[in-house]
Amino acid sequence: MEFKEEIGKALEGDGLWTVVTFKTPHGPGITLEKLAEAAESAGWRITFRANWWTADIPYGLARLDLRKNGREKILLGKWILGSKCELISLENMSLERGRDEFFRMVDSITSTLIHDPVIRTMREQY
Repeated sequence: MEFKEEIGKALEGDGLWTVVTFKTPHGPGITLEKLAEAAESAGWRITFRANWWTADIPYGLARLDLRKNGREKILLGKWILGSKCELISLENMSLERGRDEFFRMVDSITSTLIHDPVIRTMREQY
């Protein structure tokens, strides 16, 4: 990921959540792996990872729960399919703001899949 240094710097900032919005030419699986590589190269250990996306509109959401030196951080990657990797925004958020952004994004992706019991169970965990 071309902007992994920027992600690494943002992860050191305040706030529980680091939210990165970007374009990617990759599908959901590779996009999640590239975010994981960016976090690990900055010294963070991944304790949880999840990925949500929609086929109707090519966008998705990747969540990585991270630990480093006793600190916890959540990296939330909001992505849309594009012709190349491009950073749109990068922001650290408080617990409440990050949680609200996460729920809003998951709701927008899963609204058509709400009857799926696996997705309902995953949503209830957050």
